[in-house]
Amino acid sequence: MRQPRLDQETVSSIIEMALSDHISFNTIRAEHGLGPDDVKALMRRELKPGSYRAWRKRLRQVSARRAVYK
Repeated sequence: MRQPRLDQETVSSIIEMALSDHISFNTIRAEHGLGPDDVKALMRRELKPGSYRAWRKRLRQVSARRAVYK
């Protein structure tokens, strides 16, 4: 999927939303039209490599905890 051109303010908003443990990919898709793969690509491009890896690790841990509670 081709990503729309985003200004720096929008990119910052998406990064802030993605870093929050309380906001889902569905919310980001509703507000900005980016799916999970698009958000991951944006995060990989915008964050430092170590920050990206830490975010992905935390994302996996949070999703695993949600699965336990469902």
